Formats: sequence, C-alpha cells, structure tokens
Amino acid sequence: MSHIKPITLSAFALLVLTGGASLQAQVSTPKEFITAPLSVVKKAPVSENELKRWSHLDLIKDSIPGMSVDKAYAELLQGKTGKKVIVGIVDSGVDIEHEDLKGMIWTNPKEIPGNGIDDDKNGFIDDVHGWNFLANAVHENLEMTRIVKKKDDGSAEYKQALAEYTKKYEEVMQGKERVDVLLNAHKTIKTALNKDKYTVEDLNSITSTEGSVLYSKKVMTQVLTNTGPDFDPETEFEEYRKYIYDQLNYNLNKEFDGRKEVGDNPEDIKNNRYGNNIVFGPDKEEALHGTHVAGIIAQVRSNNLGGDGITNNVEILTVRAVPDGDEYDKDIALAIRYAVDNGAKVINGSFGKSFSPHKQWVYDAIKYAAKKDVLIVHAAGNDGYNIDETKNINYPNDSQDNIKEFADNVITIGAINKQYGETVVAGFSNFGKINVDVFAPGEEIYATIPNNKYKYLQGTSMASPNAAGVAALIRSYYPKLKASQVKHILMDSGVALPAKVVLGESENPDEKPVAVSSAESSKTAKMVNAYNALLMAEKMSKK
Repeated sequence: MSHIKPITLSAFALLVLTGGASLQAQVSTPKEFITAPLSVVKKAPVSENELKRWSHLDLIKDSIPGMSVDKAYAELLQGKTGKKVIVGIVDSGVDIEHEDLKGMIWTNPKEIPGNGIDDDKNGFIDDVHGWNFLANAVHENLEMTRIVKKKDDGSAEYKQALAEYTKKYEEVMQGKERVDVLLNAHKTIKTALNKDKYTVEDLNSITSTEGSVLYSKKVMTQVLTNTGPDFDPETEFEEYRKYIYDQLNYNLNKEFDGRKEVGDNPEDIKNNRYGNNIVFGPDKEEALHGTHVAGIIAQVRSNNLGGDGITNNVEILTVRAVPDGDEYDKDIALAIRYAVDNGAKVINGSFGKSFSPHKQWVYDAIKYAAKKDVLIVHAAGNDGYNIDETKNINYPNDSQDNIKEFADNVITIGAINKQYGETVVAGFSNFGKINVDVFAPGEEIYATIPNNKYKYLQGTSMASPNAAGVAALIRSYYPKLKASQVKHILMDSGVALPAKVVLGESENPDEKPVAVSSAESSKTAKMVNAYNALLMAEKMSKK
C-alpha cells in the first residue's frame, strides 16, 4: 500500500515548528568520524524556503536535522564528476513528463520507441522508460481483504487477517463518521459566510442562533484553532474524504476486484508477461505517490522550480507495481527483477503491507538483486508500530524469521521530522531495533506531483527516497563500493538520535508521550547524513 500519511489525520493539525528548543547532537568530524556532543539552538521558526528543502539542510549550520546534502555539495563534491546511476522506482507510476524531472528519466537504449516490437527481446514490448505491471488497474483490495474473501481454511493467517480486517473496517467507519461531520460543518459554514475559506475571526462574526450553524461553528472553530491560519478545509477535507472512501470502496470492499483490469493470474509467477509501457498508468493524477518519490531523489537542483533532488546524476527507471491498496507479491517480485535486469543499482520501495501470501517470490527477487549488487531501500511503514513484533511485520522484509537477514542488500528506513529533540522520530513511523536500520527526513517533504505541480507529503514513503538519493550519490561518486557497503555506510555514518526519543503514536491524545532509549528505535539509532556518508565512502574506497 502506498505509504503516504495524510497530514490531516493527526487531529487535522498541520505541523508548525516553534523556536527555542535546545538541541543535543552527535556529528562526525570531517576526517576521523569522531562523534562529539554539540549544543544547538533553533533561534527562529523555519522559513518557507527552508521548509521546502529542509531534508538538505544541516543540523549544526541550520539547526534542522536534515541530511547535510548542501554541505556535501559545497565541501566534498566541488570539482568532482560522478557516473550516472540508474535508480528503479517501484511505485504507483511516475509522471515522466514533469517539468522538474526533465533529463532525469531512464531511456532503454535497446528499444526503438513505438514500433510495437520487443527489440531487446526481454519480453516487454516498447519498454522505453520502464514497465507498468498494473496495466489499467488503479485501485486494489488490501491483502487482508483478499485473504478474507477466500474460503476460511482454518489457518492462523486467515484468522489473523479476519481479526485485522474487522478492526480496520471499524476504524474506517469511525473515520467516515468524522469526515461526514466535518464536511457537513464546512458546508454549513460556507453557506453562512458565503466563502470557501475562512478564519476563526470569521467564525466569531457569525450571529445565527440556528442549531446546525452553532454546532458547525463549534466544530470548525476547534479545527481551525488546532491547525492554524493556513489550513484550507476545502482541500484538506477532500483529501481526508478520499482517503476514507477509497478504503471503503476499494481497499476493504470484498465485492471489488481490481485485478480484472490486469488480466493475468496473480497466483502464477510464471505468468509474467502482462501490463504495458505506460509507466504513469491510465490516469496520470493517480501517479502522485511515485512522482513525489522520484522528485525527492531526482528533481532538478537549483532551477528555481519546486524543490531540489538529492542528486541529478541519476536516471529514474519507473516500474509501476503499487496500486491504491496492497500490492501483489507477484508484481513486486517481477518489478524488482525488471529493474535489476535493466541496470538499476539502487531500487526504492515505498510500499508495504501486513500480509504476504507469496513472500518467497519476493525473497527470491531480493536475493537475485543481491547477486547483481543492487541496493534495495525500503520504507519501514506508517503505523507507528514496533515491527520487530511478529504481529506487526511489514512486508517485504529481508528476514524470513523476522530476526536473521538472509541478504545484506536491503536497508529499511524510518521517518524523522524537522525538529531535533525527543520527538524527532515521526509519530507515524514504524520502528524496531532489529528490523528498522536508520531514519531519514519523512515529514512535510516538498516534491513533484503529476502535471507540473508540487506538494508537501509525509510518510516513510518520503524518508525512503531521501535515503535512496544519498545511496545513489555514493554509488555515483564511488562506483566500486558494493551494495552491502553502501548500506552499512548509510547506517554507520549517520548522525545520532537524541539519547531518548518518543516512538509511535499514543491512542489517547491526552496521554503524555513517554520517551525511551533511542536504542529501541532501530539498529543504529541514527539519521542518514550525506556529508558523513560521502566521507566514509571516500575512506572505504581507498582500502
């Protein structure tokens, strides 16, 4: 399932960074990678320009826990020339025609466009910029829905899926009630004020004593008080409505069959020639997730458009395999193999799910990528769970028993926000000292979306491509380093999290979060840092 965390879900509170927080950080020194405690204070709120590219900033210079990308370019990469790196984006599709991705899209040198012939004889006709394994499908069931739709076989998996489905359905129905109340309240206030956008002051000016107006005034006053003056209910409520109703109409709807648009047998891995070459799918707007992911890595730097990519020394190879709903294991396995076979050295996977009936197909694809020296960067997931616990496994993973890794080419990324301190780990981010490797910026990330537009999105889906971009930088400038070496550079060179951090989201909003040892967060208790990573890569490349 696409890992976007709607900003409106946390009590409809947009994130606001306040000043004055005391920051304690440990940062590697330039040559010896010796960590030293430093005290930093954020003296002012983050500016709009900083917000648009905060993941590129530096904790010491800017007092924001970005990945020091700008510092790396200014101090380490000046005058150096790297090689192009192909980055596979296994996702919902990419708008390859976006103005800020020009020159960044992979083109198959062995394929003649539009001739209807499989020139390179790889089984995919006219796969000029990648492949679309979903054909015209957009929406899908969750995997738990697909399992529940099948006959009860008495298995533990079926029972767990049924329990999770029931719980999820109840939660979504509660969400439907909330969104219906909000939409009705907003509609009532729009009529009362004769405007679509309004402030708390506008609400206070309403003098009507009609019951529905008074109730709607109370609801919207609470919403606007919690969200601030820039909150746009027209846009945000529609995003929330779509999030809820897509789950009811497609993800949890046992009568819906999204696969009929594809025409293959998803239970047969050998039935592997299906889909088409339209890499953004039948509706470009639905390629929002993948386009945002691609932009985080590769949107053109310093062109005064949108944000900046981590690196422009890449070619984005699009493999469409992630629908609105849960991806099929077959599609993911074939997508990984396709990206590997077409030269990708880094693959970003901003997707995941709780059940994986054909996980072995994906495991085999991961092992195939390992043999071909390809690094897979994967999002940890957005449930705020400890994914070391068996009940919370996030697939795909690289450990068949959820403990011991069977390959060393997969790195799992959690998400942080832009304020260093005990709450720096995003509340929605999954964590786990065994199955999450390291963290990267994932909250309020500004990047490309279809049709030459840009947007802030958040999720481990955004943290993963931030890390993948740094991996691509390393593979560009130090191409002799192996995928496993790049993985461990990203982990070992990171900036330390605070000694204590808050992990997950409390189900009770009135309950004060409790900080725990950051060692519980991940294998490293660190945040990806491009500057440190390049220094370490330089040192390792000379061995």
